[in-house]
Amino acid sequence: MSNVISKEAVLVEEAAVGAAAAPSLTGGRGRRSEPRGVRIKEIKADRAFVAVAYVLLTVFLLVVLLPLLNIVASSLSSPHAVSSGQVLFWPVDITFRGYTEALGNPAIVRGFANSIFYTVVGTVISVAGTVAIAYPLSRQNLFGRKVITGAVVFTMLFSGGVIPMYLVVQSLGLLDTRWAMLLPNAIGVWQVIIAMVFFRTSIPDEVYEAAQLDGASELRILWTIVLPLAKPLIAVIALMYAIMQWNSYFDALLYLRDADLQPLQLVLRGLLVLNDMGGGGDVSEQLRRRELADLLRYSTVVIATVPMLVAYPFVAKYFNKGIMVGAVKG
Repeated sequence: MSNVISKEAVLVEEAAVGAAAAPSLTGGRGRRSEPRGVRIKEIKADRAFVAVAYVLLTVFLLVVLLPLLNIVASSLSSPHAVSSGQVLFWPVDITFRGYTEALGNPAIVRGFANSIFYTVVGTVISVAGTVAIAYPLSRQNLFGRKVITGAVVFTMLFSGGVIPMYLVVQSLGLLDTRWAMLLPNAIGVWQVIIAMVFFRTSIPDEVYEAAQLDGASELRILWTIVLPLAKPLIAVIALMYAIMQWNSYFDALLYLRDADLQPLQLVLRGLLVLNDMGGGGDVSEQLRRRELADLLRYSTVVIATVPMLVAYPFVAKYFNKGIMVGAVKG
């Protein structure tokens, strides 16, 4: 017993000496010394890999960035400078004529409003439908889950084609209506698979069991537990659907004949083709229209791109969270 007590006394004494020496080592009272970071020596292969990675990333950045700079610079330049090829990455004879001509056109303003409507409403419908399909398929106790999942995946591998889809839309009376842009391609199978895997792997079964023991229904579990935990997933698939809806062009070309319902992309196509055709007149008038058409081409591209660029920063934080979901298990 005396030996044990003496050993404990020695340990206490050593701890006290270490605590007393800590302020002198750190240069201040009451501050604990922190171990310095240990640098791991990089081998030549690692340094070469990092160097090659930086070079490739820089090349990819320039490939994406330089055309964007050229488009923006051209949209802010004079029609003559754009038509004669004087613009590279900086505006020449800065003017906002392209934007005033584009935004002053009632057809473009109407198409812009239609695209916003299709994007917002279509994204809501698509996200709601995707969650409604993916959540039941992620539950192990769903009867016939494998058969239904196989049927859903089958539609991604094989489709009827354009003509059968057009006949279906026509038979449902959706031609020349807003529903023709919202319903035919509302659900993406790839998004359903992503959501299904997320629900199955990122939310433990114990959470469902605990909620069921508390008397929660499936709808309440989905609304109060699953959806709050699935914010990164919802943000990702919402951005996917929003980009798809905003860039939707072929569906509008097939299903919409009414100019009041056409989205921005289809309106811009018509305007640019009209400007390219000239429309008669003398040579100077045709040249002026040709120069204006070249300027409008760049201005309308910027107008059609800005909404998605503005919306992305609000969703980017959920992308960062979604990368780490399921990476660390407590």
